[in-house]
Formats: sequence, C-alpha cells, structure tokens
Amino acid sequence: MALTFADFFAQAMAQPILFVILVLIIGVTAVSGATDAPNAIATVVSTRCLKPNTAIGLAAVFNFVGLVGMTFISTAVAKTMFGMVDFSGSTDAALLALVAAMIGAIGWGIFCWFFGIPCSKSHSLIAGITGGAVAMNGWAGVVPSEWVKVIYGMVFSLLAGFALGWVFTKIIERVFEMANRQAANIAFTAIQDLCAVALSFLHGAQDGQKFMSIAMLGIALSFGSSAPDAGGFPMWVMITCSLAISAGTVVGGKRIIKSVGMDMVKLEKYQGVAANFSTVFTLLFASLTGMPVSTGHCNTSAIMGVGASRSIKRVNWSIAKNMLLAWVITFPACGLIGFVLAKLFMMLAKLFMMLA
Repeated sequence: MALTFADFFAQAMAQPILFVILVLIIGVTAVSGATDAPNAIATVVSTRCLKPNTAIGLAAVFNFVGLVGMTFISTAVAKTMFGMVDFSGSTDAALLALVAAMIGAIGWGIFCWFFGIPCSKSHSLIAGITGGAVAMNGWAGVVPSEWVKVIYGMVFSLLAGFALGWVFTKIIERVFEMANRQAANIAFTAIQDLCAVALSFLHGAQDGQKFMSIAMLGIALSFGSSAPDAGGFPMWVMITCSLAISAGTVVGGKRIIKSVGMDMVKLEKYQGVAANFSTVFTLLFASLTGMPVSTGHCNTSAIMGVGASRSIKRVNWSIAKNMLLAWVITFPACGLIGFVLAKLFMMLAKLFMMLA
C-alpha cells in the first residue's frame, strides 16, 4: 500500500478513529521505548562500559536506525503480526477492537514501568489484539498456524538466551584465560559498546515492525482490506514509530536498566560481552525467521545464563522470579483487557447507533 500522509489524513477525516489509532500507536511504541528498549543497553551500563545517559542516547539513535533499516531487509515479523489474527467482518468493529487492544497494552506497560518490571510490550500488544479479535470473531479470530510463532519465539528466546549466555561465558573465559586483565577489559569495553549499538538496532527492528504492522492493519481495515502489504510501510509511518521508541527510551530508560543490569546479576566486563553476544544472536535469528520475541526476554535470560555459568547462587532469583511472573501474566491480563474493552466499545457503538 503506497500510502502518503495526505492519503491517511483524507481517510482519517472520513473515519476519525484512525487518528485515535495513530495516537495510541505512538503511545504504545513510546511505552515500549521506556520499558523494553533499555534492556538492550542494561549490561553495557551495569559493567560501566558506558554512562547511563550516553547509553540511552545511543539506544535512542539506533532504535531509529534499526526500525527503518530492518524494514528494507526483512519484514518477516510484520507478516507474522498481520497473519496471527482475523479481523474480517465489520470495519467499525475491527477498528474499535484495535483501539481496545492498544489501550490495554499501554495500561499494562505503564503499570510494569512504574514498578520497574521489564515487561514485554510485544507480548502485551499481541495478547491485546488477540483478545480484540476473539471479542469480534470468537476463536475463529485467531490463526493458530501464525500465532504459534509467538510461542516458538518465547521458548526460543528463553532457552537460547540462557544457553548461549552460559556457552559464550565459558568460551571467553577459556580464550582469555592467560590474557592481561587490564588489556582484556579495554577490548571488552569496546566490544560491549559495539554490541549496545547492535542490540539497539535489533530492538528497533523487532518492536518497530510489530507496532508499525498494527498501524498499517488499522489503515488497511479502514480501506476495506483485512491484510495490509508487509512490504509497503510508508516512510512517514516508520519515522513516526522510530521517534516514539527513541523518545520513550530517553524518558524512561533508567528504571529498567537498574532492574535488569544492576539488581539481577553483578556482571564483569567479559560477562557483559557474553550476554550481549547471546542477545544479538537470538534477536537476529528471530527477526529473520519472523518470530516475534521480546528484547527483555532475550537479554534477561542471557544475563541469567551468564551468572549461572559461575554459580547458580550468583543470580538474584527473586528478581528473576518477579520478571517471570510478569511475563506469564502478561498474556492473560492483556488478552482479557483487550477482549473486555473491545466488547464494551462495540456495545457502546451499537447503543449509540440505536439512539442516533
């Protein structure tokens, strides 16, 4: 869909709910920048390779670059997002369901941000739109063959992150066993700085496509199409979502950095490199294969794997347990919120039509 902003504006004048959807997309993307993007730079800050403000600024820039850049390389994640739910039927009901989904995702993200819990904004959005689709079309609104990629991504990110974090730590310890510690730390600092760039790029690539896909889904539905063109992201949509992620990272990044990078496991510089290598590999593989994953899942499990490589006791399991609990309840909580709000909005719309 070659959609200019002028085309969008003209359509939104006819269907003002599109303006609401765009505002909510900006909101949920900014919340992702505050709650999920900081995971990409948590280790580089906790190991004192970069100062917090420098790392946050770097993340803001490369979230932008990653969102735009990956869209020209692969749109596999966007295709999964388009295909996992079915909003066919009433256009007005579908748009209301999207609004309900995003309100639920934003509310849940703010709740987790307030308590310093790095929740997955990706999963809250997926759960929300699933709840909205079920409210509209029942269980027929879910497409199992595509939705299962979410489960694959969640399991893969947890297992691969932990295992690779453990393996990379062992490899680095063996390779640098006889190295001068001071010289090695200088090298590890430079490597972590590069990894922070790569991770910020990949976060923008993963989450940016998820949020852009929902924006494009809303626009496509307003034009009477149930499936937007994954290869047709307009530049103005990419820039809008990129700026929202970057702004969220700048505003809310420090709270999540503390929970993930400083409280859960105390890392040395070489361990930070191992955690970052693990997260880069996991995110890149998931992005190219179309699995929607959370940067928080990947990075947190990698850090736990790194800590466990020395001793299970080196991991603060109480913090890890709280994070795992947040992950587990995100799907039912956001799904239920999306379902209830969608039903409520559709009921109010019918009531308004009857009274008009």
